[in-house]
Amino acid sequence: MTEWNSAQQAGRFVEAYADAVLRLCLTYSLTREDAQDICQDIFLTLLEDNRQFEDGEHEKAFVLRCAINACKDLLKSAGRRRTVPMDQAELVPAPEREDSPLPDAIRALPRHYGAALYLFYYEGYSLDEIARLCACTPAAARKRLSRARKLLAKGLEVAR
Repeated sequence: MTEWNSAQQAGRFVEAYADAVLRLCLTYSLTREDAQDICQDIFLTLLEDNRQFEDGEHEKAFVLRCAINACKDLLKSAGRRRTVPMDQAELVPAPEREDSPLPDAIRALPRHYGAALYLFYYEGYSLDEIARLCACTPAAARKRLSRARKLLAKGLEVAR
């Protein structure tokens, strides 16, 4: 096993996992800034903890599980439930629209459905692996994926 310095290790984490973590956070309907904060927090934790993993898949599963937990924690935090006066809300520019209706359709799904879709199609996880990552049974993961596909198809039909 090679010895990594902190800069090399940080670069490896960013190269290997940043895109996956950001996309997973966006399926939870978080802002890009929140997703970037979560990504940074996870990488700092990995660098400080110097945890040993069995293999690359174990490390990836750990990183994605941390992202899922961080998303859930952020969404249930008191700061997310506070409201902003309307005069302050008008100062915030509207987010830029993407050309494809797919990202919006995925974000419109309930969180656990969007996460199942992302993990299956973008990350290539099996249903058993998704079940472990999402803390559910394989049958529940299969049902979430099935329902997500149906809801996504309906959402894309409506968008046309």
